[in-house]
Amino acid sequence: MDTHRSTAVSALLDLSDDDMRATLPETECDGADPLPSVSPEDGSGALWLPGLENVSSQGPEDVWLHDALLGPHSADIVGYLGMARTTGGPVLDLGSGTGRLAVPFARHGFAVAAVDRDPHSLRRLRRWARRIGPRADRLVTTVPADLAGLRLDGRYQLVVLAGAMITAVPPQARPVLLREIAAHLGTGGALALDYPSHALTGLAERPRRTFAFRVPRFDGVTETVVARQVFDLAGMRERITYHCRCSTPHDIHLRTLTTRKWLIDSERLAHDIRKAGMHIADRRPHRIDSVTEHVLLICRADA
Repeated sequence: MDTHRSTAVSALLDLSDDDMRATLPETECDGADPLPSVSPEDGSGALWLPGLENVSSQGPEDVWLHDALLGPHSADIVGYLGMARTTGGPVLDLGSGTGRLAVPFARHGFAVAAVDRDPHSLRRLRRWARRIGPRADRLVTTVPADLAGLRLDGRYQLVVLAGAMITAVPPQARPVLLREIAAHLGTGGALALDYPSHALTGLAERPRRTFAFRVPRFDGVTETVVARQVFDLAGMRERITYHCRCSTPHDIHLRTLTTRKWLIDSERLAHDIRKAGMHIADRRPHRIDSVTEHVLLICRADA
């Protein structure tokens, strides 16, 4: 089973160019690309949005985007729960955000440590766990910390770097983080991480991409998101700007958030994993288009 496949209808690129231009700020409309013609290459009917795997909210004003992306990219929760049933707990959720994975782990009986640099997101996670019930609340531990320079206590059977969170870690900090994870994996434990893998020659030919989708809402609000990606191959960086338009019969709200990520060199990442004392036990790629594939890695400590 492809545990990372999106099945949400919100991922469909069903917007017209006029819809997209209505969402973009006036200053960007003149340079707006036409909407791409995108269809899944595997014939599944499921569409992927490269670069939109996950965004951690940076503050209360940005929570809208984090919540909006939960629907299009929530199918992986089932896959990660399946891994936890295989490895057992406790679970370490790195870059947990508001608990998209951490709370379901606790709800299914796994002790989970949720690590995120944004205290506001961790507070929302805690409120969600409390709403689930006392048992889930007891199983969740929240840890405010940046992944770069993270120091761990205890041992974990499953460590999760989901939602392409590895792209938020600077390349120079990545080996240290991986060594720290390897040192705290329990016997039979696993590290699961995912990321977008790009063909750099393809990015050189197409350094800008535009994606758009509707967010499923049932409260009378029409919500449209347009994402503009710009790739910097010299710096191995990616900038994504999200433009969101929420409209009702009486009002329109426009919001913008920009996030920056590091591009992942698959060979260098594999090297860092080996140097940390782990090996890649399973690699699960999902082709997005001719340039990009989404990759899930399952890593285990060397014997």
